[in-house]
Amino acid sequence: MSLRVGLVQMRPALGDVAENARRHVMWVEKAKEAGCDLVIFPELSLTGYLLKDLAVDCARTAEDREVRQVIQASRQADILFGMVELSRGFIMYNSAVYASGGEVVYRHRKVYPPTYGMFEENRYFGRGKRVRAFSAHGSRFGIMICEDAWHPSIPYILAQDGALILIIPSASPARPAVGEMVGSQETWYRAIRTYAQLFGVYVLFANRVGVEDGVTFYGGSAVVDPFGEIVSSAPVFEEALLVADVNEEALRRSRVMTPLGRDEQLDVTVRELIRIYDRRYGEGADVGDPF
Repeated sequence: MSLRVGLVQMRPALGDVAENARRHVMWVEKAKEAGCDLVIFPELSLTGYLLKDLAVDCARTAEDREVRQVIQASRQADILFGMVELSRGFIMYNSAVYASGGEVVYRHRKVYPPTYGMFEENRYFGRGKRVRAFSAHGSRFGIMICEDAWHPSIPYILAQDGALILIIPSASPARPAVGEMVGSQETWYRAIRTYAQLFGVYVLFANRVGVEDGVTFYGGSAVVDPFGEIVSSAPVFEEALLVADVNEEALRRSRVMTPLGRDEQLDVTVRELIRIYDRRYGEGADVGDPF
């Protein structure tokens, strides 16, 4: 397996799905010219992030015209993009869609939409209830949408489900600087390097740029190899196409040298989690704060 990936560090137009769909096609064409097999867009790339009540107007299904326009572009290269997805039960989700050959291969609904500080996703979006790896383009992928990656159970499940490449589409805002880096960038890099090394996987972090309602998104997208080393990173505060190669040899060397996945005792994990779950939520459990 050899894969050239392109991470699109874009500035979506807030609330303008048609314009963002057009920009997606443009970026896919640029990535294809660079030889990319897979093009990855940030969180909510079709809509922008701070939608608030605009979320209702921006909600789409995979059959809507603008979404189909992007899905059809996956005939040139595989695409992962973000959207406000409207379910059959008319629930809105913050979703990431993987398309290939003009068809949807997999869809991940954000499991942990945050509502604290500046974030208020739970006011508008439902919570995803599925965490699974999936196969595409000769490899196996797992998707975590931004906040999902701050819950270690998510990458753990994906790694145990056979993911070789973890994709994190993000809309991470800039925070105060730490040394030479934007504060949130340093924090993210520490996390994704740790996940890559612990699970022996590639991590593809695609973060957006731009300003919405006074909030600045910094970019700094990055590709991390299975040894926890940053292969390539994008500049901050500007649009960019970050191109990098993902190869099987690095995965093989990492997993042979440090066989953490081989030695993982999943039965122990499952048994102890069931015990903890029963203690917290089973019959007769204390319904107070479990912590």
